[in-house]
Amino acid sequence: MACAICQTRRPRRFCPGLSGEICSVCCGTEREVTVSCPLDCEYLREARKHDKPLSLEGIEIPNKDLRITEAELLDREELLAFVATCVLRAAFRMPGVVDHDIREALDALIRTYRTLQSGVYYETRPTNPLAAGVCAIVQSELAEYRKEETRSGITRTRDSDVLRILVFLQHLELDRNNGRQRGRAFLDALRWYYPAEAGPPKPAASSLILP
Repeated sequence: MACAICQTRRPRRFCPGLSGEICSVCCGTEREVTVSCPLDCEYLREARKHDKPLSLEGIEIPNKDLRITEAELLDREELLAFVATCVLRAAFRMPGVVDHDIREALDALIRTYRTLQSGVYYETRPTNPLAAGVCAIVQSELAEYRKEETRSGITRTRDSDVLRILVFLQHLELDRNNGRQRGRAFLDALRWYYPAEAGPPKPAASSLILP
């Protein structure tokens, strides 16, 4: 019996992404590249401990003028949790969404909310259908969130608050992205902080911290 990927080496482990036996070499090289790995795969979970985010050296960090301080983040912790879980729900509602799709979605949402600061609303939608789907879900849930605030008589959330939270998540995605074509390290990180939103329960974790 040979590895289901290379068809050469002897298989050493079962791959839930392929539902077949593969060798350890192919597991390491094809993980989240050609194989869509379930987030609870034991080998993926072990690899996460050694995952190295992409180097951001020489990369222009977008929206640096909207960095949010840790104090501000703590003050808007409820909004952060809501927006982050919106992103998670959207990602896990649509099969195939990976970190790069989320990156596109966040970029489009930020562009949209930036137009609100100028007083001229213009909605940006990605051409990527998965990213566009994430945008639509997040926008819809945010609209409901703000309606509920209005019904309760407490209108605390401003467009600028949402914008800064989106930028924080954008920077966090850049920090956590492992560069793999089918990588979901950022989504996995969000799932760790908000375990009730997707997949099996995780241990309780502290609040998100600035990347």
